[in-house]
Amino acid sequence: MEIVSENKCFGGVQGVYSHKSTVCNCDMTFGLFLPEDAAHGPVPVLWYLSGLTCTHENAMTKAAAQGWAAEAGVALVFPDTSPRGEGVANDEAYDLGQGAGFYVNATQDPWAPHFRMWNYVAEELPALLGDSFAIDLDRQAITGHSMGGHGALTLAMNLPGRFSSVSAFAPIAHPTASDWGRKQLGAYLGSDESTWIKHDSTLLMRDKGFEGPILIDQGGSDNFLDLLKPEALSAAMAARRQEGTFRIQKGYDHSYFFVSSFMEDHIAFHAEALHA
Repeated sequence: MEIVSENKCFGGVQGVYSHKSTVCNCDMTFGLFLPEDAAHGPVPVLWYLSGLTCTHENAMTKAAAQGWAAEAGVALVFPDTSPRGEGVANDEAYDLGQGAGFYVNATQDPWAPHFRMWNYVAEELPALLGDSFAIDLDRQAITGHSMGGHGALTLAMNLPGRFSSVSAFAPIAHPTASDWGRKQLGAYLGSDESTWIKHDSTLLMRDKGFEGPILIDQGGSDNFLDLLKPEALSAAMAARRQEGTFRIQKGYDHSYFFVSSFMEDHIAFHAEALHA
């Protein structure tokens, strides 16, 4: 692992690191904020998964998260959204290929050799963090925005016991029924739609739910509402009587202005679960 940068931030350190990923078969870069508390022992960790077109840097610089995480004594991890580099498959469209990994393990060519973001986030990167930093992997929570909200919810429901809480900002909530989903799942996983089910938070909520609390924020003026399908997930949560809160925030759109406006609420929500 190589240090790309380390900066003092709210008493802690905001770092950027690169490493050779065995899972993705390329170099990967991630951001990690460690609060001052990490100097005295392992701290709980909140994962932030970003959306389409993003790298590790977008949320790290735009989500206004580090100050609240420092107060809560929680580390923040900002993974990239896909493998990158020469020899890694890509597409001319913004919503497929590099920057659009969709947090799945691709099984189809040309994506299969590198696009294994599920295993990267669920297995390889946690192991690296646990070996290299003062991170308590027994206390994890996860959040994300848009495609990252989709990833956070599906990882949380598919890995019972891993995360104490899950939240999302404007998640792609029902990808098997949306153009933001069917295109990518078909490309990465193939035409057998039974393999898509574990990557749809609405279907997962109907089938199994989540054993901890959930917080969802959705902008009421989001111009992607028809693609996100928040009503499907909200209905599934209500039908299941899932412990959680689903909020429509009037006037907010899909941008990081929306994310940063409610970041304090989300970090406080996760901190309560992580420190319970």
